Amino acid sequence: MKRVLSRTAASVIAGLTLLAGVGLTSPAHAGDARTPGCGRTTPQPPGTTAPHTVTSGGLTRTYQLHLPEEYTGDRAWPVVLAFHGRGNTGSGTEEFSKLSSLPAIVAYPEGVVGTGDGQRQAWQGAPYAAPGVDDVAFTGDLLDALEAGLCVERRRVYATGKSNGAGFTALLACRMADRIAAIAPVAGAFYPATGENCHPARPVPVIDFHGTGDATIPYAGDPDRGLPALRDWLTAWADRNGCRARTPDRTTGPDITTSRRVGCAGGAEVRHVAVTGGGHTWPGADSYSGGGYTTQTVEAHEVLWRFLRHHHLR
Repeated sequence: MKRVLSRTAASVIAGLTLLAGVGLTSPAHAGDARTPGCGRTTPQPPGTTAPHTVTSGGLTRTYQLHLPEEYTGDRAWPVVLAFHGRGNTGSGTEEFSKLSSLPAIVAYPEGVVGTGDGQRQAWQGAPYAAPGVDDVAFTGDLLDALEAGLCVERRRVYATGKSNGAGFTALLACRMADRIAAIAPVAGAFYPATGENCHPARPVPVIDFHGTGDATIPYAGDPDRGLPALRDWLTAWADRNGCRARTPDRTTGPDITTSRRVGCAGGAEVRHVAVTGGGHTWPGADSYSGGGYTTQTVEAHEVLWRFLRHHHLR
């Protein structure tokens, strides 16, 4: 999945790497965070993606599981949970996100068909989510299954997603901060229910991506749907994390501006990557990921990994 970067993109990635202080390299491993699945036979060949199921809340739930090419059961690997947008699928998200190129176990869960127009899969927290379905509990059951069958580093479990799936990562940060080390929402649909009564067990680091020209989930918010302006949502998370300062915005390339809330409790920085004129899309996607302009200045999967891999549960 690797490809040659343009000179502009390469310089932008280098600048963001300096901001994060880490690179896109193989994971560090901690013996005290190993799971029961360590040492077991792999459920599929390394370097492949395959469908799996897990029972949760009386439902048979499905997910796509990708193992990195270097995966072995004798060392613990970080996990990335990637939640699709409304009406999308795990397979579709794998295709445009390129997350399966990361040095991590990646799971792409499937939502349950919700309400509203069409028969579209959705996630808890949105007004069109399937009534009575507890996707937070499902996420816990999914992690239990991964830990039982694979060598997982419990302290380095991360959640990302797009649109409705991105909004769900915020709900996970509120409810499962004891298991989710950090989140990386992209074009997030942060409906009120994704943040109500949000009292995380610990400050949760956040890196957020959003296009200023997003017509589906507007950057300036949509009061009629209860969607906050992105800057207000970021400020709320920074306050929740006890962040004391905001660094000057940094513009890298023609359409990328990065802002950082720092001095946060437990080092739980809140970072935002704004794509000038960007649509409801995944930055760097080579296939369709939503309507509007898709920047190629940065690759979201690379940028978010440089941020996420620096954080772990203590």
